[in-house]
Amino acid sequence: MLHSIIGAITGENDRKKIRGTVVLMKKNVLDFNDLSASVLDRVHELVGQGVSLQLVSAVHADPSNGLQGKLGKPAFLEDWITTITPLTAGESAFKVTFDYDEEIGEPGAFIIRNNHHSEFYLRTLTLEDVPGHGRIHFVCNSWVYPADKYDTDRVFFTNRTCLPSETPGPLRAYRERELVNLRGDGTGELKEWDRVYDYAYYNDLGNPDRDPKYARPVLGGSVEYPYPRRGRTSRPPSETDPNTEGRLPLLMSLNIYVPRDERFGHIKMSDFLAYALKALVQFLLPEFEALCDSTPNEFDSFQDVFDLYEGFKVPDGPLLDKIKENIPLEMLKELVRTDGEGLFKFPTPQVIKEDKSAWRTDKEFAREMLAGLNPVLIRLLQEFPPESKLDPEVYGNQNSSITKEHIENHLDGLTINKALEKKRLFILDHHDTLMPYLRRINTTSTKTYASRTVLFLKDDGTLKPLAIELSLPHPDGDKFGAVSKVYTPAEHGVEGSIWQLAKAYAAVNDSGHHQLLSHWLNTHAVIEPFVIATNRQLSVLHPINKLLDPHFRDTMNINALARQILINAGGVVESTVYPSKYSMEMSSVVYKNWVFTEQALPADLINRGMAEKDSDAPHGLRLVLDDYPYAVDGLEIWSAIETWVEDYCSFYYKTDEMVEKDSELQSWWKELREEGHGDKKDEPWWPKMHTVKELIHTCTIIIWVASALHAAVNFGQYPYAGFLPNRPTISRRFMPEEGTPEYEELKSNPEKAFLKTITAQLQTLLGISLIEILSRHSSDEVYLGQRDTPEWTQDATPLKAFEKFGRKLADIEENIIKRNGDEKFKNRVGPVNMPYTLLYPTSEGGLTGKGIPNSVSI
Repeated sequence: MLHSIIGAITGENDRKKIRGTVVLMKKNVLDFNDLSASVLDRVHELVGQGVSLQLVSAVHADPSNGLQGKLGKPAFLEDWITTITPLTAGESAFKVTFDYDEEIGEPGAFIIRNNHHSEFYLRTLTLEDVPGHGRIHFVCNSWVYPADKYDTDRVFFTNRTCLPSETPGPLRAYRERELVNLRGDGTGELKEWDRVYDYAYYNDLGNPDRDPKYARPVLGGSVEYPYPRRGRTSRPPSETDPNTEGRLPLLMSLNIYVPRDERFGHIKMSDFLAYALKALVQFLLPEFEALCDSTPNEFDSFQDVFDLYEGFKVPDGPLLDKIKENIPLEMLKELVRTDGEGLFKFPTPQVIKEDKSAWRTDKEFAREMLAGLNPVLIRLLQEFPPESKLDPEVYGNQNSSITKEHIENHLDGLTINKALEKKRLFILDHHDTLMPYLRRINTTSTKTYASRTVLFLKDDGTLKPLAIELSLPHPDGDKFGAVSKVYTPAEHGVEGSIWQLAKAYAAVNDSGHHQLLSHWLNTHAVIEPFVIATNRQLSVLHPINKLLDPHFRDTMNINALARQILINAGGVVESTVYPSKYSMEMSSVVYKNWVFTEQALPADLINRGMAEKDSDAPHGLRLVLDDYPYAVDGLEIWSAIETWVEDYCSFYYKTDEMVEKDSELQSWWKELREEGHGDKKDEPWWPKMHTVKELIHTCTIIIWVASALHAAVNFGQYPYAGFLPNRPTISRRFMPEEGTPEYEELKSNPEKAFLKTITAQLQTLLGISLIEILSRHSSDEVYLGQRDTPEWTQDATPLKAFEKFGRKLADIEENIIKRNGDEKFKNRVGPVNMPYTLLYPTSEGGLTGKGIPNSVSI
């Protein structure tokens, strides 16, 4: 307001102008209670302390400014006071008018100073009719705090894309300085407004100050416990252990530091999810505990479990009161769907929607290894009996005790050798992962086995389980080998009940492997170092930053929340998954075998013997098992990503030499290997990053892991495991032995004996509440083939290639629907009548069991 009056008096208003539009979101849209911030901002406007913008020339350097781009005069956002902020969409458009200065020529960046009291989210700046250049667009997508919070000015660049060597001279120093700011200096406490990306070990999972039993080893930085790095939060060490970072109180969970622009967006349901998670842990857990203590802590029959989805009454009293007091109404509706009668109800998981008992069939048990929640583990059996890779010096003989007699009569007339030769035998093998930890795990409330499940490929393309081996460590010590027992299929009587339990123990192993390794380690944890290195080393102008950035959305935030309330000592994962307090330590031991290049889907399938190279086959691979839904859909998605990445990278890198000479790219790759995955820095398998081909392959793997692989192992959690008897996460007692009361109970009441063995009532309620939250899509999710900013680059060729990628993904959706409707593919729908849609690219919000978000965002 003041600026307009001054302009009128001095005649400034008569000069040539460039008009622009700034789109931003005021803070008070997000925070209805922050009235004082809104009032103070208006006061600052009245006294001339508004939001100023200065254009930076891309063509003319200023000798007095160290040859950096020449700066235009400050211009101010107009009508801040009178622009009424819409409370729904949240974004407001403001006019800004710059004096045109011929010495600026083409603007390549702008500096913004926020002289207000509170921050705002800056979306875009668009300049119209810039002489000689027309329309110029800046994509910002960043929180801008009051200027006194920053040591250097905030600078934003146009949506041009250029390699470091192609950066206009006047912008080079700005480009470099922005990266220096994002790296920080590795010291000091990081505050909410900081934008620093830095590395730390996983030394914040334990809480020794609370109790020595909550101490946990530091993961990362040692030969014993290697691990990917996480984002540094800079909290002081705990009082009792200088190597463990102090923890935030639970109430402050949402305040854990992540760089400001990595925090959840305003309409993202994950904001709400974060609160839901907190509410779940903080308020519901103790009360569920009390409720389950006052009633026996067991389900007596499967009907008791079905009641969770049909509505179960929570008695009036402290639980209901606590819920009403502590959880906002709209969240309460989502979280517990109470109908006003105090009736709690979970949505019915798809696995029991059409048929309540089909999950118990051997056919469904086997199908879920190909089209379920963890379809990334089954492998071709290439030797019989199955062999262990554990060191016999330490662990004795750990080879399988499954014999020819156990299985040969069930191979449709084939001998074992013939079945091996024809590639008809498969195995789900948890033995070697679990055995080194099993003795310790069984000292907790968990009582479980290390399992191997051997399966046979039938003529109709389905698998049938032949035998399940359950092994325990030798009572006299590890070096005496394993004590194993083999179970074979049976349908009736006590043998049938024992077989159902054997499948449950195998499912418990698989659930833990899925949650800790397939899901947490192999997507969430391994991607975070890429997020950090990209922000530290690749400018926002860099083509590879622009390519990868959408695939990193919300990952640091969800991982920080996970460390605070899910994977921490005594957190939800330790309470609901069988390795208990050894969960994260076990994932560190498995990371020793992690190989970046084997995360590529074709390499993974070849590695597991599930595919062979074949230049005549689609995608250059022939599947050993044609009807393998995860692999069939996955290869189409992989191939589409790879083509898109190739089209994109080839536009910016015409020669291998351009890759080698790209200073930012080489710094990024070096830091990623030596810092982000520093415990793996000497591995020979890292791509050298000398060729365009290596760059394409690397980016394809990163995008695959962050999008499709994560979707395949995350969004099926509630559809398959929301009914816990199908995917139990804990076993609490061993297989009943003949002559014991437990064996008699198994004979007389098999359902009750089954439910007493697997996850207890409290952990079931907690577990399904958690996976229901984690299986939901937010309403503003951005899926593979989509971007939330249409003008993310001004280069037409990459934009066209991206459109082509979107069309290819739409074709893949059609193919998936067709395959799901084709009865010859028996593994796509199965006995539970549940089509495989986890790699269907798009979805609506909510609990859908389909959709591939761009990033590991939940």
